[in-house]
Amino acid sequence: MGKRNQAAALPLRLSRSGKVKVLLVTSRDTGRWVLPKGWIEKGFKPHEAAAREAEEEAGVRGRIDNEAIGIFSYAKALDRKTVQMIEVSVFPLYVYEVKDTWPEAKVRKRCWVTPDQAAEMVDEPGLVAIFDELDNVWDDVLERLDFEERPPVEPT
Repeated sequence: MGKRNQAAALPLRLSRSGKVKVLLVTSRDTGRWVLPKGWIEKGFKPHEAAAREAEEEAGVRGRIDNEAIGIFSYAKALDRKTVQMIEVSVFPLYVYEVKDTWPEAKVRKRCWVTPDQAAEMVDEPGLVAIFDELDNVWDDVLERLDFEERPPVEPT
C-alpha cells in the first residue's frame, strides 16, 4: 500500500509579548497532541483542506498560507491489521478567531504553547523538526500572508 496524503494546519498567533504561539489539539482516538489535519477531499486545495480541519477540530479560523512549511510522515492504523504511511503537508494558519464551541469540542482538547513546548508534546519527529524550524521561516510566512499592518495578537 502506497503513501496517502493529508493536509494539516499549524495554527499560530503572537502573544502580547511578541512570542509565537502554536495551537495543538488532542487526537480523538489516543489523546496524543497533534495538529488539526485530515484528508484532502476532491475539489479542495491542500491549504483549504487544512483550514477546514482547523475549524472543525480546533475551532479556529484565520489566514492560511497556500505554501506548506514542511512535510512529516506517520503510520496510521486503518484497522487491526492494516497500517498505512501518511504524508502530511503543514500549512501555517495565522489565527484571528478562536471559537468557544466547534464541531469536535466534545472529543478534543486544545492548548496554546510555544513551538519549543509543542516539540516536546508531539510524537512525530518530522513534526518536531517543523516546530524547531519555525523561527527561521516566521518572517517568510508573515510576508506571504500579506498583513497590511501588524498581525493581530492573542486577546488579553
